[in-house]
Amino acid sequence: MEPTDFTVLTYATYLLLSISLTVWVARTLVKNGRIFLVDAFGGNEPLADSVNHLLGVGFYLVNLGYVSLKMQTYESILSYPEVFEVVASKVGLVMLALGFMHFFNLFVFSRLRRRGMMHLAPPPVLPNEFLAPRTAAKVA
Repeated sequence: MEPTDFTVLTYATYLLLSISLTVWVARTLVKNGRIFLVDAFGGNEPLADSVNHLLGVGFYLVNLGYVSLKMQTYESILSYPEVFEVVASKVGLVMLALGFMHFFNLFVFSRLRRRGMMHLAPPPVLPNEFLAPRTAAKVA
């Protein structure tokens, strides 16, 4: 096999695995994130669906952009073992990026939910004593 054939095989395998992982994670986030967002937005389903869709699109854009930027290799790939090594290291980086994006989305969701649930929080505790009001000093 020619060295360029190994490089093409590496790129094709990398793209197939990376795009598949990105789609799987994004679908999982969108599917399970909807329930969380509906709760966070107080049952407002249209708003939750809109935010969920926007987060999904952003997730795709960031991760597919990262996959595209990391596709290029400067190594000469001359054998099947080298194909596996390069693909494994590149897909590993994509998986780390997907993991960071996943935790970032969880952080965003939890912040949205906490803010949306503030109206359900109990009122502050009543004070158990009061201070006497200050009186103005009398001028003698």
